[in-house]
Amino acid sequence: MNPFILSILLLSLGLGTTLTFASSHWLLAWMGLEISTLAIIPLMSQHHHPRAVEATTKYFITQAAAAALILFASTTNAWITGQWDINFDLHFFPASMLTMALALKMGLAPVHFWLPEVLQGLDLTTGLILSTWQKLAPFILMCQIMPVNSSLITFLGVASTLVGGWGGLNQTQLRKILAYSSIAHLGWMILVMQFNQQLALLALVIYIPMTFSTFMIFKTNSSTTVNTLAASWAKTPALTAITPMILLSLGGLPPLSGFMPKWMILQELTKQDIPLTASIAALSALLSLYFYLRVSYAMTLTISPNNLNATTPWRLQTTASTLPLAISATISAMLLPLAPATLALLSL
Repeated sequence: MNPFILSILLLSLGLGTTLTFASSHWLLAWMGLEISTLAIIPLMSQHHHPRAVEATTKYFITQAAAAALILFASTTNAWITGQWDINFDLHFFPASMLTMALALKMGLAPVHFWLPEVLQGLDLTTGLILSTWQKLAPFILMCQIMPVNSSLITFLGVASTLVGGWGGLNQTQLRKILAYSSIAHLGWMILVMQFNQQLALLALVIYIPMTFSTFMIFKTNSSTTVNTLAASWAKTPALTAITPMILLSLGGLPPLSGFMPKWMILQELTKQDIPLTASIAALSALLSLYFYLRVSYAMTLTISPNNLNATTPWRLQTTASTLPLAISATISAMLLPLAPATLALLSL
């Protein structure tokens, strides 16, 4: 793609998200979401592969449906209450519609069906943008309209954690595994969002570097299936040794960074006297942990079929910058000691 066009598209992505962040009017927020959607579509279909075009079409249809529902819900709310202001209390009916529309935008269960299919059709870089940056605008809007319908939000959260765990169990495609991982993590964030928005934001802030690290590792190894990871020890031995830490951090194991938001979310849910919801969320994390362990096992403890008696004594030097991956991998593995400071900041 022409660098000039690429820079315009990336700037438009940034503009759309920033516009949604800064807006206090429903029409402006809707415009920001639309700009973001339209900016990523050329990036998704740039390879002209039939699967990429199919994924782009599916993404466009679902996002257009969600945007139409947001516009309809905000207009209905303005009709009932006479207010377009986002911070103004919403009427119950449009609030429920907006929640479902934003859930569709983010890919929460039970309206998640488009996300694994779309992510499967994209290259890893565009998939990374879709899994991280494109989640920000609807996530912030969801934070702004909280608390709305407690039963609906709890249902979305529990369904997402369970679907994210069950869906990834039998997958061999890495992009689909990451899609189900994204659904599960968003489920955790939505569960706690109705009680503590700062905690949901913390979970998102820690989720982004972990997902960035995972996508960049697969991109460095040019891997899209679990089987192809078996050859990664010969290409990047140091990275292969670090990868299980990042994957287990995504799973939420101590003493890694991913444990911190899960621990705080379970603590908050228990404080709110909903131990059953907390127990289901904790058990669903075990399902996710299984497929992270499976990917770790395939990458570090298996050797790909090899006809040579000796391993290749040289490797081509990579030309890609590894600094962003090094920083995000460090954040993914080593933030847990900052938990007391984080708790102090959240309680301010």
